[in-house]
Amino acid sequence: MRRLVLLAPAVVLLAGCGPSIVSGTATPSPPSVSTGAAAGSELPPDPQPATTGDCPYLGSEFVADSNGQHVSKVRLSADKPHPACFFYRPDGKIQLTVQVYVGDAKTATALVNKVAPVESSNPASDPAGWKGGYESKDDGAVYAVAKGTAAVIATTNQKQSVKARTVVKKAIAALKL
Repeated sequence: MRRLVLLAPAVVLLAGCGPSIVSGTATPSPPSVSTGAAAGSELPPDPQPATTGDCPYLGSEFVADSNGQHVSKVRLSADKPHPACFFYRPDGKIQLTVQVYVGDAKTATALVNKVAPVESSNPASDPAGWKGGYESKDDGAVYAVAKGTAAVIATTNQKQSVKARTVVKKAIAALKL
């Protein structure tokens, strides 16, 4: 009986901690119609590099200065009117990617939540009027924001999310979104 009395407070304490531990460590599932994608549609596929060229809204020199690495080449996705831009390091690996989406407001929000889930990322609101998240990951950082029907997402191989944020702000200003 004495053991039961001693264990009761521990069981109550642990039971109260369960939900917060689970919600903070759960792996987010991909966005679905119920988490923000437009009704009857799915999120667009992740952009893929298709051609070599200049990014129409970000210069290579700006990206090199912002991300702290030399840019050896730039590849663009086939997305229109705003292709995703992939900036490569001299060793051939991607150092920074920027994706721009303009379309449906729910899809824009869902794209941001896919890469910077509300449950695990830090809130982002820069530039003014844009909302989303940022976080550092094992392989770098992400900064993603949406406003109305637009979303801009930057991923970097650097741990500092400020580098991705700088690039997102420049892309938004250049595109006048």
